Amino acid sequence: MKYTISIEIGLPREKVAQLIADPAQMPKWLRGLVLHEPVNGVHGRLGTTSRVVFQMGKQRMEATETITRVDPAELRAIPSSVVVHYDREIVGEGMWQAQRDRIIEAGPNKTLWESESEFRFDGPLMRLVALLQPGSFRKQSRQHMQDFKAFAEQGMDVRQGAN
Repeated sequence: MKYTISIEIGLPREKVAQLIADPAQMPKWLRGLVLHEPVNGVHGRLGTTSRVVFQMGKQRMEATETITRVDPAELRAIPSSVVVHYDREIVGEGMWQAQRDRIIEAGPNKTLWESESEFRFDGPLMRLVALLQPGSFRKQSRQHMQDFKAFAEQGMDVRQGAN
């Protein structure tokens, strides 16, 4: 299963890229995130592997995230013509996901965030969920992006007044 979602954010691209890559900010916009800790490497750097834990209702999911592309490597003083790429692979029980984010300057104080998600499922349960509810994955991705936009533009924190 593969899909792409995009959202426009009313902030400069450099600021958006820095916020997305900042582990201290993730719990404020990444709904359900319990833990995101590097196992090896430095967060936000190419090749870093992290343990990631999400809690969604009664369901707890643990996965390993590996950063597969950060381009440019430094998220400061990025020329306006350069598209920022931030790609990760996430492996959990019965699933593999590639997350490919492109952060594009869309004008003064405007950023376009394009997020491509690709999933593969090993286990019969996850394959069944993907078959019966493919829209739930897209809906969750869109929710994460909308939460990020609200956090980046207005300082809203998903941990306060959860929807």
